[in-house]
Amino acid sequence: MRLALVLPVAVVALAGGMLVHSCETSGGAGNRGPGPHGRAAAGVGGEVEQLRVEVVEILPHDPKAFTQGLEMTGGTLYESTGLVGQSSVRAGPLGKSPAVRADLPSPLFGEGITVMGATLWQLTWQNGIAVERDARTLAELRRVPYRDEGWGVCHQRHRDRLVTSNGSSRLTFRDPGTLAKTGDVAVTAHGEPVGRLNELECVGDTVYANVWPADRIVRIDANTGRVTGDIDAPALLSAAEKSRAHVLNGIAAVPGTDQFLLTGKSWPKMFRVAFVPR
Repeated sequence: MRLALVLPVAVVALAGGMLVHSCETSGGAGNRGPGPHGRAAAGVGGEVEQLRVEVVEILPHDPKAFTQGLEMTGGTLYESTGLVGQSSVRAGPLGKSPAVRADLPSPLFGEGITVMGATLWQLTWQNGIAVERDARTLAELRRVPYRDEGWGVCHQRHRDRLVTSNGSSRLTFRDPGTLAKTGDVAVTAHGEPVGRLNELECVGDTVYANVWPADRIVRIDANTGRVTGDIDAPALLSAAEKSRAHVLNGIAAVPGTDQFLLTGKSWPKMFRVAFVPR
């Protein structure tokens, strides 16, 4: 259960941001082509690589968007937003206003998304359904039962399976056509479970997961569940911006690069970043 809360944050180089609130989600790998992201994650044995965020570029972001999922496929950025009566899916060029948008009617609470070629899956938080959409127009194609809380989702294209989270320390694998569960894996670091896994991004056999409600991303070997990297991602907003914003939520790999897009719920900015050693 994700209840509103406020936690203190550390200030590291850039101004920290206030961590508040609630429901999560996702973005996935989608239909990206080959590139540096296809490489295996670093890490030997049980070692967890310690990483930090290095800002490459600052981009605009709709401060009214309660971001739940983020994904970039080709030149198109997809974003899902949450809250009852405010949930949506948007798509358009990076750094530009969305070219298309589809809203979810009440009482649906939108969560994670992932693109699979011509279609897109959108989860809902506790409504018990997932929505399949046309990836180009965002038109709704069908609804299917989803017997779990929806948080994050991403698509492992090379395995043709979905990876989903529900706020626990487990990742669930699902059939990409029916969303039926096909397996799961426990996520651990140094043998201990890592819980509150939220918005997801698939990059080959690696899954990146926001850890709600922290300024933290973990890099996971999806085959074993072992955390291979722990990414310190302190909130990147000014004091004035953080007073109106909520938690970090939204991670998308930039196709053909080793960079990622990061944003958060009600953030006025999106950050293009690299993950570098601390």
